[in-house]
Amino acid sequence: MIYYLFEYLDKLDVTGAGVWKYITFRTSMAVILSLLISLVFGKTLIKALQKLQVAETIRDLGLEGENSKKGTPTMGGLIIIGAILIPTLLFAKLSNVYIIIMIITTLWLGFIGFLDDYIKVFKKDKGGLAGKSKIIGQIGIGIIVGATLFFNKNVITRKHFTPEQAVNLNMDTSAMDKTIYNGALMYYQNEKSVKTNIPFLKNHEFDYAKILSFLGDDYQKYGWIVFIFMTIFIVTAVSNGANITDGIDGLAAGTSAIIGLTLGVLAYISGSILFASYLNIMYIPNLGELLVFAGAFVGACIGFLWYNSFPAQVFMGDTGSLTLGGIIAVFAIMIRKELLIPVLCGIFLVENLSVMIQVAYFKYTKKKYGEGKRIFLMSPIHHHYQKKGFHESKIVTRFWIIGILLAVLTIITLKLR
Repeated sequence: MIYYLFEYLDKLDVTGAGVWKYITFRTSMAVILSLLISLVFGKTLIKALQKLQVAETIRDLGLEGENSKKGTPTMGGLIIIGAILIPTLLFAKLSNVYIIIMIITTLWLGFIGFLDDYIKVFKKDKGGLAGKSKIIGQIGIGIIVGATLFFNKNVITRKHFTPEQAVNLNMDTSAMDKTIYNGALMYYQNEKSVKTNIPFLKNHEFDYAKILSFLGDDYQKYGWIVFIFMTIFIVTAVSNGANITDGIDGLAAGTSAIIGLTLGVLAYISGSILFASYLNIMYIPNLGELLVFAGAFVGACIGFLWYNSFPAQVFMGDTGSLTLGGIIAVFAIMIRKELLIPVLCGIFLVENLSVMIQVAYFKYTKKKYGEGKRIFLMSPIHHHYQKKGFHESKIVTRFWIIGILLAVLTIITLKLR
C-alpha cells in the first residue's frame, strides 16, 4: 500500500519517493518492520494468551526440563503471521501474482493451524483437528497454488537471446519480441511450461509433462496434472515436516529463518535477467518481488525467536509451524527450485524420516518378534538427542549450524553442475 503511495509521489517528482521503487530498499523496510511487530505485538499477545490460559498441553515424555514448560502459552504463530502479512501488505506490489499467492498461502495454512490449536486448547481435545481435515486443507491450497501457477497468464518463464545467438540458432527474429537491456538489443520468448530446475546437472531443466510422454504427441497438454500433484505433495510434506520439527525451543523458527533467507536470495537471482543469464538458470519475470515477502518472513522468524528461544515464553503451535512449512514449500515451487528442498530443508526431511523409520521399524519388529523395538531412543530425532543427555540449546544451535551449511550448499548448486 505504501509502495503505491510513493509511486504516485514519485510521479509528482517528490524528492526521495523514487527509492521505494527498489526491491532491496523495500525488503530492508520489511525486515525492520517485521522485527518491530514481532517484538511489540509479541509481548502484548503473550500477555493476552496468558490471561486466556491458552497453554500448551505437555505430554509426559520423560525429558529433562519438560515440567518447566507447562503453562507456556501457545498459538504464538499469530505473531509470525502478523509480522509477515503487515510488512508485505505495506511494502510489496499487491498486484504481483506471486505476492498474492503467498498472502493466500499464509492465511490459508494459518487458519488450519489455528483451528488445530483452538480445538486442543479450548475444546480440550489433545488430538486437535482431525488428520484428514488437515490433509484436505493442504490439498486445497496445493490445488489453488498449482492451478494458479499453470493457468495464470502472468506466470511465465522467459528466454533471452542476443542477435548473435538468434542467428546461430536460426531463429526468425521478425516474429520475436525485443527489448533493450543494459544498452544492448535482446530478443526474448515467453514460455508457459511446467519446467523446473534440477540441481547438480549441467542441462538442469526438467519438464514435469515428460512424465506423461507415454500418452503420445499431445502429452504437453496434460502437464498441469502432474504439476498440481507435485505441488500438493510438496506442500503437504514440507508443512508437516516443519510441524514435526517444532518440538524444542527455537528449532523450527531458527531453521525456517535460514531457509527463508536462502529462498529470498534464489528468488532475487531468478527474477534478475543479469544473474539468471550469468548462472544459466530459468529467468522468471516479476519474481524478484518475492524478496520483499522473504524479508518479512525472515524478520518474523527472528523476531519470534526473541520470545521462543530457550526458555520459551511462547510456543508457535500448529498456527505457526504449518504456516512456516507451507510458505517455504510454495515459495520454492514458485521460483522453480522445489527439487532443492531435500537439501535446503534437510532438517525437516531428517525429522520426518526419523518418525517414519521409527514407526515402521516398531511395527515390523512387533509383527515379527511380538515386541516392538526402536532405532532411536525417541522420535523425532531432536528428542533422541535430548534422551542422550544433550541440552535443548545445544541441540538447537547445532541444528542451526547444519541448516546454514545446507543453505550454503543450496546456493552452491547454482554453479556446481
